[in-house]
Amino acid sequence: MSLNGAVSSERVRIGFFGMCNVGKSSLVNAVTGQDIAVVSDTRGTTTDPVRKAMELLPIGPVEIIDTLGIDDDGKLGELRIRKARDILAATDIAVLVKDSTRAATEIESKLISLFEEKKLPYVIAQNKSDVLDAIPQANDNEIYVSALTGSGVDGLKDKIGSFAKAVANDKKLVSDLVEPGDVCVLVIPIDESAPKGRIILPQQMTIRDLLDRGCTVVAARDTELAQTLSSLAKKPKLVITDSQAFGKVSKIVPEDIMLTSFSILMARYKGELSTLVNGANALKALKDGDRVLISEGCTHHRQCNDIGTVKMPGWIKSFTGKSIEFDFTSGGEFPKDLSPWALVVHCGGCMLNEKEMKNRIEAANIQGTPMVNYGVAIALVHGILDRSLEPFADILNA
Repeated sequence: MSLNGAVSSERVRIGFFGMCNVGKSSLVNAVTGQDIAVVSDTRGTTTDPVRKAMELLPIGPVEIIDTLGIDDDGKLGELRIRKARDILAATDIAVLVKDSTRAATEIESKLISLFEEKKLPYVIAQNKSDVLDAIPQANDNEIYVSALTGSGVDGLKDKIGSFAKAVANDKKLVSDLVEPGDVCVLVIPIDESAPKGRIILPQQMTIRDLLDRGCTVVAARDTELAQTLSSLAKKPKLVITDSQAFGKVSKIVPEDIMLTSFSILMARYKGELSTLVNGANALKALKDGDRVLISEGCTHHRQCNDIGTVKMPGWIKSFTGKSIEFDFTSGGEFPKDLSPWALVVHCGGCMLNEKEMKNRIEAANIQGTPMVNYGVAIALVHGILDRSLEPFADILNA
């Protein structure tokens, strides 16, 4: 994927954390070489996280996040602290910016403990080193820098870059399931929910991954799928469909051709397919009066036949035959307390990075709330879950 096409969920997310007036925003600007963060001597100038997608050498496509000062008092301070901590759920690498002229505070020590608890790679940037009489010996995960003079900034970027190599997602979306020369058919319905003039992210990612593998990619609408399959001289190795068309497509694709969905591919790509498959069992156990949370990682204009708020509840009610209550969240909104719900049904998470998606799944696991994603749930309610998981048999049985 080119730099221009690198979406937020595929970028390494680097969060800058620190107390007010340690020069955090100034250091962000020094690292990026751009004035992306507001700099002021006034305490608490940064009132919302500032995000910047860019290419940061030697790392590549990244998203820099300048978080809120974490030591504010009062209700506004509590909000800023909560927002800064929420950023950790989607952060791949943390930079704790300290004022090197003063001793570590209790809050900074707690932040370090939080980084370690979340197994988050981090570096401590001792800022304002230009006013020190002498630079102390730094620890392995520490570096002395000056946002004012630029001293140590290149070294900080090198340290971040070394972490970035470790957290880079080298997993394949689909190309490890096929061989060069294989024919793969992508079923892409064009209906009222399809964005005008483009195809959605999972479809783009799948096409690119298959082309990189040397496969022949054939795309068709569900309405032309039968005609497309009959016109191919070589039998496809794999058919990948939009989950909403699962039921229709499964009746068209011969049993000797593997079939799965973009959403199931995304579930595996985020690293938790087996957990989400296990969560599907909760669909079978729903009872009258149970509440189900349907959560999406992005925000979009709701259509009259929206998959999350209309189709999914309809499929679940039809499958269970029960009177189920539904609640909905989208974007960055994901409840910390999941106890009110018997099940969480989550989208494929294409707009969430792996860290954020795994944190949501982990939160559900810790609280004992089953979670399933759209693709797995739709395959189950249409009676084709086993078939849709056939390409991943080795992974699920490992």
